[in-house]
Amino acid sequence: MNKYEMMFIVKANADEKAVANTAKSLKEVITSMKGKITDEKDLGSKELAYPIKKENVGFYFVVDFEATADIVAELDRKARIDESVLRHLIIRLDEE
Repeated sequence: MNKYEMMFIVKANADEKAVANTAKSLKEVITSMKGKITDEKDLGSKELAYPIKKENVGFYFVVDFEATADIVAELDRKARIDESVLRHLIIRLDEE
């Protein structure tokens, strides 16, 4: 299993419960497929540098995890089809 970091932005126009459910559903993809979350950060609401899908504010989340390539592919697919996720980025961390 490799180490990854995922950053994603959730629409801020939803209520806090909907934002938390979106973050939880993405994290469940990792844990349900035998991946391991090593660290997670809720960075809160921030103004975007430029509008994304006509949104100016978003909730930022960062999740560090260990997973296989198929888990990362499924996570990427889920983030793409979720309407409340404005942007996401998954990067593989270098082994130290």
